[in-house]
This record gives sequence, structure tokens and C-alpha cells, in this order.
Amino acid sequence: MTAPLADIHVCDLTQNLAGPYCGQILADLGATVIKIEPPGGDMAREWGPPFWGTRSALYLSVNRGKRSMVLDLKSEEGIEVLYRIARRSDVFMQASRTGVAKRLGFDYDAIRTLRPDVIYASVSAYGSKGPMSDQPGYDPLMQAYTGLMSTTGYAGGPPTRVGGAVVDYGTGMWAAVAVLAALRRRDATGEGSEVEAALLDTTLGWVSYHVTGYLATGRIPGPMGSGVPAIAPYQAFATTDGHVMIAAGNDALFARLCEALGVSALAGDPRFLTNPLRSANHSVLIPLVEERTRLHSTAALLDLTRRHSVPCSAIRNIAEVVADPQLAAVELIVDAPDAEIPEYRDVGIPLRMDGMRPHAEATPPHAGEHTREILGELGYSDAEVDGLIGSGVAEAR
Repeated sequence: MTAPLADIHVCDLTQNLAGPYCGQILADLGATVIKIEPPGGDMAREWGPPFWGTRSALYLSVNRGKRSMVLDLKSEEGIEVLYRIARRSDVFMQASRTGVAKRLGFDYDAIRTLRPDVIYASVSAYGSKGPMSDQPGYDPLMQAYTGLMSTTGYAGGPPTRVGGAVVDYGTGMWAAVAVLAALRRRDATGEGSEVEAALLDTTLGWVSYHVTGYLATGRIPGPMGSGVPAIAPYQAFATTDGHVMIAAGNDALFARLCEALGVSALAGDPRFLTNPLRSANHSVLIPLVEERTRLHSTAALLDLTRRHSVPCSAIRNIAEVVADPQLAAVELIVDAPDAEIPEYRDVGIPLRMDGMRPHAEATPPHAGEHTREILGELGYSDAEVDGLIGSGVAEAR
């Protein structure tokens, strides 16, 4: 497969998870990505345990396919190196706090002067405007701020965050979508763009149907456990040895579930004839269904529901997921041997093109691993490279 972004060069100043995930997506699609790290490296390198070798699992999950350069952007010499990279870059990514990029000299106006058709992508917490624009933002803070956490967990329980970094990774995905759209427009017009993705925007998108429901009714949603109030039965049910998630999302599926559980009469009960009725009578319906699911083991209930074509799944742990033959069949866990970690594997990009899953060959770099190499490519002599590294402007592994 021809990599769709093989001719695209990216300068990536972002750290943590959201921005780097965007950069990884672009690298998987074939872009050449230079990761510019501050002295000491991306702070995500220290986010652990767990570590694999000397690198944090969090860092490893969002940085494959890149080359790393450590550069002090608070120095004049460091900014000059950055400018050389920017002149060669189709995409320039940054995630600095409001005002920092302008103060240090790599805001949109500065970079556009060097490369007029640049795609300048910013990743921020609350967006570039408004009273919160200068505040820092992290995944769990945004889950709290936007109400996502208020709908997660069970009524009466403590506040609960979603178990994955959905805000960070989602924002990285939206940033990549914006970059790709801007590149497509540049192909058509020759013009560059300034694009932005924000943690706030992403998280509000995750709760958009809750927002719409509140605007329609004035009712404030609360914790929803494993279910969805608009659909029933659509949640986890207990078995003799665990739980099974059942998604009987329409009348036909509900009828088949009732047949599988030996309670066909429930499908004809006036309280449960339609999904709106089942949702309205949720508190009555769910105990009646669970009374039957508790008679079966997890394996037996899965077999029973599947034989009746009712969508279902066991509640699985990560070890079970990694060992799943379905993941192997669709090549979601990708082998990517590393000199330090010969057994290294990671999660592939969640898309396929022409039947193949794009995947950058290079594993996540060590901090400054490619500093010398990149400085040489930028036209610095060996003596100049030694001087930059010796003075602390740049660091090499």
C-alpha cells in the first residue's frame, strides 16, 4: 500500500497524550514526523509504572513512527533550529499554554512567515478563547468539567472516570481529522490553515446526546451504570459466575431475548411492548430479566443468547482481550520488534485502507535519539552540531 502521507513532513512540539496521538496517526499514514522534546524529554516518559524497558507504557502508546530531537526552545539558538525545521514542514503542531507560543516565537504568524502554506495545528484544553482559555487541562479534569464523570458509575457511588484516556485520544483523533482536512484544502487552493482541537470540545462531543436530552426535557442525567436510559434492556446482567452485557436494542431483539430466557410472555406484556415503554418501566423490567440470567453461567448465557441472535458480550479483562483471536484476525495487535524490547507489540491504528492496517515501522524513540541526525539534515556541520549539544541547546541520546 502506498502511504497516503508519504510526502508530508510534520514538526510536532506536543507532549503528554493528545497531541502525540495525532502525530502518531499521521506517522502511521506515512508522514515523516520530527518530535521536538524539551530538555529532559516529554513528561509522559515518566508517567508510570508500568514501564516497558525504560519507557512508560503511556508514552509508548502514542509515539511510534517518530524521530525525537531534544531542543531548548527558550534559547535563540534553539528557536533558530526550530525555524529550519518549520521551513521544511507541511504541518506544525504545538500544545503550549495560551501566550507561550507567541512569547517564544513559534505562534501561527511566526511559522506562517517561514512557511506560508503551513498547516498549523494547536491542541489546547479549553480552546483559545473564553475565561478558561489559559487554564491547564487533563483528561480526568475535563471528564469532571463537562459532566462526563457525572454520568459514569452507579447512583450513590463515588465519582468515576472512564477507564481509558478517551478525552486525550479523542482529541488527538480530532486534531488529525482537522489536519487531513486542511491538507486536502491546501491541495485544492494552495493555502495553509490554522486548525485547533480542544479537550473541552472532544469531551462535550462524548456527552452530546446527554446535552441534547437535557435541552429537550430539562432533566439532568445522573450515573448510568452499565446501561443507557433511552434503550432497555441494554446493560450488564449478572450470571452465576460473572456478568454479560446484553444489547436488545429493538422490539425484535427483545422478543428473541425473552424467548432465549424462557419468558416469552414478557415480550407481550403491555408495559414492555415498545422501547419507550420498556425504558419508562426500566425498574420493573431489569429485575425480571436478571432473575433469568442468574440461572446461567456466563459461558452458557453467551451461548444461549447468540443462538437466538441477541447481541451480547462477556465483561472481559485486558488479558482476555489481548488473547482474543478476533484481534489477531484483524491485526489490531501489531508486532514491532525494538532493539531494547524484542517482544514489543502495540495497538494498531483503528482503520484499514485497501484491506491493510497502516503502521509506522519505527518504534517510539528515546528522548533525543535522532538529534544529531536531524541537525545534520538541517545543514549544520559536525562542529556546529557538537557546539549545540555541548552548550545544552540540544541533547542527544
